[in-house]
Amino acid sequence: MTRLSVNVNKIATLRNARGGNNPDVLLTALKCEQFGAEGITVHPRPDERHITRKDVFDLRPRVTTEFNIEGNPDERFIDIVTSVRPDQVTLVPDAPDQLTSNAGWNCVANFDHLAGLTRLFHEHGIRVSIFVGTDVENIRAAARTGADRVELYTEPYASGYLENRERAIEPFVVAANAARESGLAVNAGHDLSLVNLEYFHQRIPFIAEVSIGHALICDALFLGLEETIHRYLKCLK
Repeated sequence: MTRLSVNVNKIATLRNARGGNNPDVLLTALKCEQFGAEGITVHPRPDERHITRKDVFDLRPRVTTEFNIEGNPDERFIDIVTSVRPDQVTLVPDAPDQLTSNAGWNCVANFDHLAGLTRLFHEHGIRVSIFVGTDVENIRAAARTGADRVELYTEPYASGYLENRERAIEPFVVAANAARESGLAVNAGHDLSLVNLEYFHQRIPFIAEVSIGHALICDALFLGLEETIHRYLKCLK
């Protein structure tokens, strides 16, 4: 079964725009679980422009599904993750001022760094996923770091879906199969939506988890959060 992990960053962005605690990030996460989501994802950036350190610590004891923390593994991030001990950490090579994630790791060039981080997080009982593109040799390098999973960066698939979905999905099918053959489980995320998720899942049915935030929250403005989560889950059946 493919898990749906809801990224609640955008809820925090809306809250931070006005101050206070409306909308409530913790309450939203709990409602997502109540409505059927199998995981909650957060991305605590250094500038705390959406998820804050406090959010992460508030969520950890209350989230009853899988808790995934993603981000660039600087010292602050490592401290948060090793203190909170989520179910999964997803390593993303974001610059501090980056608007959103837009590339995966070069696992060959950063092999020692990623292998060291993987050992550290494993010592704390945390599953490690590395954010990557579709290059097969790069994915095999990710496997050699000792990581448990890779998360495929799916923006190229999403951007090419409407023009030619068969061509857009093909590199991801190859990459996912290579990851599985290397002993890695496969996650996916970035720009997956109600438009393109079902086909992605049909072609790669063994995906372990999809992490979706921006599109899901946008859909919820029109459909409501409960109906939106139900529709995303239907895409994964």
